[in-house]
Amino acid sequence: MAGYEDELDSERGYVTGLYTRLDGERARARQKYAAALRGDGALVERDAEVRALAKEIQRLDVADDGLCFGRLDADSGERLYIGRIGIFDRDDDFEPLLLDWRAPLARAFYAATAANPEGMRRRRQFHTRGRRVLDFTDEVFGRPQGDEHGGESALLAAVNAPRGEGMRDIVATIQAEQDAVIRHDHPGVLVIEGGPGTGKTVVALHRVAYLLYNQRARIERHGVLVIGPNPAFLNHISRVLPSLGETNVVLMTTGDLVPGLTVTAEDNAEAIAVKGSLRILDVLAAAVADRQRVPEQPMVIELPDVTVQIDPDTAQWAIEEARGSGLPHNHARKVFRETVEWVLTERAVSRIGRGWLSRSDKGAWEELRADVLEDLADSAQYMAALDELWPFLTPQTLLAELYESPERLRAAGADEALWRADGAAWTVSDVPLLDELVDLLGRDSAADAAAAKEREAETDYAEGVLESMVAHEDLMDDEDVLLATDLLHGEELADRFSERDNRELAERAAADRDWTYRHVVVDEAQELSEMDWRVLMRRCPSKSFTVVGDLAQRRSPAGARSWAEMLERYVPGRWVYRSLTVNYRTPAEIMAVAAAVLAEFAPEVAPPESVRSTGVPPWRRQVTADELASAIDEFLREESGRDGTCVVIGPPDVPGAVSPSDVKGLEFDAVLLVEPERIFADGSRGAAELYVALTRATQRLGVLHCGPLPAALAGLSEPSALREVAS
Repeated sequence: MAGYEDELDSERGYVTGLYTRLDGERARARQKYAAALRGDGALVERDAEVRALAKEIQRLDVADDGLCFGRLDADSGERLYIGRIGIFDRDDDFEPLLLDWRAPLARAFYAATAANPEGMRRRRQFHTRGRRVLDFTDEVFGRPQGDEHGGESALLAAVNAPRGEGMRDIVATIQAEQDAVIRHDHPGVLVIEGGPGTGKTVVALHRVAYLLYNQRARIERHGVLVIGPNPAFLNHISRVLPSLGETNVVLMTTGDLVPGLTVTAEDNAEAIAVKGSLRILDVLAAAVADRQRVPEQPMVIELPDVTVQIDPDTAQWAIEEARGSGLPHNHARKVFRETVEWVLTERAVSRIGRGWLSRSDKGAWEELRADVLEDLADSAQYMAALDELWPFLTPQTLLAELYESPERLRAAGADEALWRADGAAWTVSDVPLLDELVDLLGRDSAADAAAAKEREAETDYAEGVLESMVAHEDLMDDEDVLLATDLLHGEELADRFSERDNRELAERAAADRDWTYRHVVVDEAQELSEMDWRVLMRRCPSKSFTVVGDLAQRRSPAGARSWAEMLERYVPGRWVYRSLTVNYRTPAEIMAVAAAVLAEFAPEVAPPESVRSTGVPPWRRQVTADELASAIDEFLREESGRDGTCVVIGPPDVPGAVSPSDVKGLEFDAVLLVEPERIFADGSRGAAELYVALTRATQRLGVLHCGPLPAALAGLSEPSALREVAS
């Protein structure tokens, strides 16, 4: 034991030295930052230096917690310490004192095994709190020597620890199977499939950190998009990448992909399936075409000097010309209008000039034509006719009016399942349709021009403000100096003062429908429809994706039944598949119950193998309807005395319960599942939801039921009292 304590003291001293160097690096960076703010030289160069130093300070601050988490001892005798960032000895030719976990030399820390030690003799993992090393665990590859010490593995310590708020990074406990996926260098789409608890989400997030480390110049300026199933899940994972020093990441659900849209309703299964299929593209195109009308009778336009008509033939010709332009609907309105106006002015000039104006007199003819065009532009009657025959449309207006009108739905060849009384009560399934319509309709160019003009005026004003601030820098306090020197261009200062652009990259990207990302992570990807994938592919022209999912957990009727079915049309031959097979979350006792449910609805899928057993069997208890609420309260009281988290999962009418879909991707120390038969009864979707609910617990699972249980749960033990089993 004395040998272990001596070794522990030695490691504590080394890690303390690393923190001393970290503090020194941070102090140097802050000094450089302050000097850059007040320095001379070209403004653009100063701007770049200030921003680079700010990022460096952020990187050093992130590393403060859990700076060093392990050591590798090579057969050669070399020792390599592994941590969140790299630290080098400035006095010894920048020799590495601490390796960044993403560096190639650090790979063996995660990948070395007894069967393939990769030239390593020992892996040591530290257990730390703050800046202090509490203890360490050794894993020896080969026969242990006298100075080598064992103990509980860092992995088991991590997975057995009570859950807190938010997902934790696994940088200290990445396993070889996970590391191989994280470091996979495929440039296209990487599909990571794994059952519950295999860590596929956190592996995908660590892969983002790895890609940013190795391809920062390519990725960082445009950022990374992470798509999750619901806001609770995004909140759960939101701390992982910042804890790894990466912040240029946008977290969204598919319902957020159209900026400014608020989802307020839910579709039924039939509508979800219809909207999610690519066949809806024909419906949208037909709905747009249906708004490009030929009048049944000529439309009379009374001008000051003549009356003209837009007859059906003229409108039909103008429609053909506009459609033939290939422009989006709103942009093609200009072609439609110009065609109609050519016909109307020709006829008007002929009538006005009958008997005195010859076509050979081109000057007079064109002058009179210009007068008629001006009269048309001033005519409310003519503008109303244009709006009726070829209206400006927004995606929201078109789709809402389509949903509310059985006649328009029939004209577009749409399924009657799309009808609803409130067309603007948007659902998640509407988002890809609205996004598609942005391209079909185009934007109102007049509105774009007005916005650009306003932006130009803001920039001119901001440049004047900036010049004044820089000229009087000696009279300003530190905060004003930072503002004046950190924002070195009028456009950037306009961004700072503009409600629209006063944001970091993640905020600007989230608000811009046309923003494109360099990499996209899609979690719970089995739920995405064909139309959802069209939206995401537009957001990432390079088609660089990490796709995370489990086909066995699919609940959406429009979701994926195979990865090839969803991806091959977009990235033929450019996607690869990797699977994770080890369950780090769910103990074997609970996974056995979940596996029985899986066998009923997806017998071809092998459940992941649990890495641990807790010795605590899941239980069931049958109660009457009157006893249900008190039984739930009893569970909550029991869990309130323990560390960690708990949740009640059940049908919507169960007090205090959340639905299985609300906890997708989340984990809790204890789960109480209420009335599982009512969840299971909803066909294949219900079976998948029950499977999800059963696999959220990391320690304890209980089941309360009033009616019968699904057959797969019949083997659960029934304790005489909840308190007896919980203890």
